[in-house]
Amino acid sequence: MPNVSKRFSSLQAKVAERAYEPLEAIELVKANANAKFDETIEAHVRLGIDPKYTDQQLRTTVALPHGTGQSIRIAVIARGEAVAAAKAAGADLAGDDDLVDQIAGGAMDFDLLIATPDMMPKVAKLGRVLGPRGLMPNPKAGTVTTDLAGAIAEFKAGKLEFRADRTGIVHVRFGKASFEPTKLLENLKALQETIDRNKPSGAKGRYWRSLYVTSTMGPSVQVDFSALQDLKQEG
Repeated sequence: MPNVSKRFSSLQAKVAERAYEPLEAIELVKANANAKFDETIEAHVRLGIDPKYTDQQLRTTVALPHGTGQSIRIAVIARGEAVAAAKAAGADLAGDDDLVDQIAGGAMDFDLLIATPDMMPKVAKLGRVLGPRGLMPNPKAGTVTTDLAGAIAEFKAGKLEFRADRTGIVHVRFGKASFEPTKLLENLKALQETIDRNKPSGAKGRYWRSLYVTSTMGPSVQVDFSALQDLKQEG
C-alpha cells in the first residue's frame, strides 16, 4: 500500500462514501484543494464502452464556457503562407518539413499539435512519437483543419480534446481551484453534455458508470451523474 500523508488522510476523512450532488461535490473538492498552488480540477468518467472496438471509441472535443485556467502551447504543421498565418493567429510553434524533423528528433515543447490536411501524410510518419502522448492530429478532434486561425483561437480559449482510454475512462481537466463553484459546474455540465452527445454507436447497456471529480493534490469525490444530467444549463 502506498504511504498516505497526514494531510491527505485528513482531507479524505471529510469525504463520505456516497455520490454527492454536483455543486456540493465541486464545493467539497475546492475546500480540499489547499496546496500552495492553484490546483487543477479534473473529472474522471467511467463509461460502459470497450474502446478496443471501433464503434465503442470516444474521441471528441469540448468547449468549456470558462476555459481551463491553463495556457497551452500550440504547434502547427502547415505549408507556405499558412505557416505565417498560424504564427499570426497565435501559434507558439509553426513550420513545415523543418518542424516535422524537429518532432521526429524528440522536440515536443507543445501541448497540442494542429496540422493542415495536405501535411498529414508527413505527420502520419510521426505516429510513434505523437501517438503515445495523445498528440496525433485528428479531424474529429478539430486538429486537422484548413481554418488554422479559428482552431487556434478555440483551443487557446479553452477548447479541449479528450478520449476514452483503453479501459473506457475519460480524464478531463475542467478548471482551477480558484474558479467560482458555479463556473466549475458550468464547465462540468458542458463536458457531460458533450459525452452524451457523442455516445458511440456501439455502446450497449448503461453508458455512464461513475463520475468522480478531484483536484491535483486532493482526494476524489463521487458525483451523482444523473443529477448532473438533469441540470438545465442557463442560456
